[in-house]
Amino acid sequence: MQAIRKGLEKVKHEHSSSENDGSISETFCKNSKEFLCSAEAEVSSLASLYSVVGGNVDALIIYFGEDPTRCPLEQVVTTLLNFTGMFNKANEENHNQLELEMKKTEESATKK
Repeated sequence: MQAIRKGLEKVKHEHSSSENDGSISETFCKNSKEFLCSAEAEVSSLASLYSVVGGNVDALIIYFGEDPTRCPLEQVVTTLLNFTGMFNKANEENHNQLELEMKKTEESATKK
């Protein structure tokens, strides 16, 4: 987010510098002004969404009993990814085991 804001500030600076160049930069000045109008709105919207995501990430970290100041998002996502992978694998193994037991039960029932 900081890089985006810094980039927008650089474009603003270039735009204001080009205003003093006269007719040489007329096209650039016009295009950069149009760009800045839309980019500022987009950056504002993105900053708002970024803030919401940050709050949700902190809530997720707290939900799992961790301290948001000490637990980066990358660690939380990696832990959740590992957990869901292991959970799905265990669920599949349990399902396979249940099917195997059901087949054995059917075979022993047909033998009797």
